[in-house]
Amino acid sequence: MKVGLVVILALIVGALTAHLVLADNGYVLVNFRGYVIEMSVPILALALVLGYLAVRVLVQVWRAPRKLGEAWARARINYAGRQATKGYIALAEGRLARGERLLTRGARQSETPLLNYLAAARAAQMQGDRSRRDSWLRMACEQEPAARDAVLLTQAELQLEDGQYGEALASLNRVRERHPTHAQALKLLGELHYRRKEWQPLAELLPLLRRRGNMPVEMLDDWSVETYSNIMTSVRLDRVALDKVWEDIPRHLRREPRLTLTRAQALVACGATEDAEAEIRRTLREDWSEALIDLYGELPVADPATHLKRIEAWLKERPEDAALLLAAGRACVRHQLWGKARSYLEASLAIRPAPETYRALGQLMARVGEAQSASKAYERGLAMTAAGPNAEAAAARTGVPAGAHRVLTVAGRDPDRDAAGDGVR
Repeated sequence: MKVGLVVILALIVGALTAHLVLADNGYVLVNFRGYVIEMSVPILALALVLGYLAVRVLVQVWRAPRKLGEAWARARINYAGRQATKGYIALAEGRLARGERLLTRGARQSETPLLNYLAAARAAQMQGDRSRRDSWLRMACEQEPAARDAVLLTQAELQLEDGQYGEALASLNRVRERHPTHAQALKLLGELHYRRKEWQPLAELLPLLRRRGNMPVEMLDDWSVETYSNIMTSVRLDRVALDKVWEDIPRHLRREPRLTLTRAQALVACGATEDAEAEIRRTLREDWSEALIDLYGELPVADPATHLKRIEAWLKERPEDAALLLAAGRACVRHQLWGKARSYLEASLAIRPAPETYRALGQLMARVGEAQSASKAYERGLAMTAAGPNAEAAAARTGVPAGAHRVLTVAGRDPDRDAAGDGVR
C-alpha cells in the first residue's frame, strides 16, 4: 500500500514538472460526441492518476459499511474469547459462579459456543443447580444442532455423576437410537450398570464394550471379574447355567483367583464338590491364593484322607503359610485327628493370628470337652474382630497361645498317638 502511494505521488509530481519545464510537452486532442478536449501529455497523465484515485475512493466508500460490520464482529468475537478464557481460568481456580457467568457472557458471539455452554453446564452442576445445568445444555443444542449427540452424552455423563440413573439411561438411549454402537455411549451405559450393580445387563454389554468401547483393558477386566463373580454368587445356578456363565467369561480371566473361587463355591452349591476341588488345584498350580486355600480346607470331599495328604504335601513346600496350616487343621478335624488339628491351628496362630483361626481352635476345644480353652480362643477371636485393622495388637493384648506350638509331625511325632486317652495337649 505504501509503495503504491509513492508511485502515484511520483507520477503526479513528474507530470506537473514536465508540463512546466519542457518546452514541447506534447499535445492531446480528444473528440467525443462533439466534445473536444485539448491538453498536454503531462496533464493527461495527471488526469488519469486523479481518475484512478477517485475510483479507489469510491470503492472504499462502497465497502466501508461491510468492513465496519466485519470489524465490529471481530471485536465481539475477541471480547467473547477473552471472557471465555477468563471463565476457564475461574473454573480452574474453583470460582464456579464467576466462571459460569463469564463463559456464558457473549457465548453466542464466541467461536466455540458449544464448549462454553458445556463447561457452564458442568459448573452449574458442581454448584448443585440441575435446572440451570439443563438450561445451558438446551442452549448448547440450539446453538449447534449438529452436535446433538455430544450434548446428550455430556448430559448423560453429568446425570450419572449426580446419581440420576434413570435420566442418564434415557439420554443414552436417545443417542443409541441413532448410533447403536457409539463407543462413548456404550462406555457410559456400562458405567451406569456397574454403579447400579446390574450384573446381568452388564454381562450382556461387556462383549460389545470389548469390541467397540474406548475403555482400558484393565478396567474391562475388573468389571468382568466383578460382574461374573456376582452372577455366580448372587443367583442360585444349576450346573448347566453355571457352565454357560463360565463359557461367557474371556479365556484370559478364567484363571483369575476370584473367579475360580466363586466358581468353586457355586460348584459346591450345585453338589459338584469333586469338580470344585479339581478346579482349585489347577488354579493353585499357577497362582497361589489364600482365599482358595481357605475354601479348599473346608470342602466336604468324599475322600478326606487324600484331601489331607494333598494339603500336607503343599505344607512341605510352604511350611510357614498360615492359611495352609489353617486348612490342614480343618481337614484334621474332619478326620477326628484332634491332636494334629490343634498343632496345625496353633502353628497358624503363631505365624499370623486371625479371628477365623481362633474360631476353629475354639470349636476344636469345645468338641474335645475343653470348655475353658474354647472360651479363651473365642474371646481372642472376638477381640481381634472388634479391633479391626489393629487385630494383631489386640491379639498381643489378649495373649497368643504361649510357646505357640509348631507342627509336631515335622519332628516325626504323631500328636494323636501322644494325645490318645487323655484328650488334646
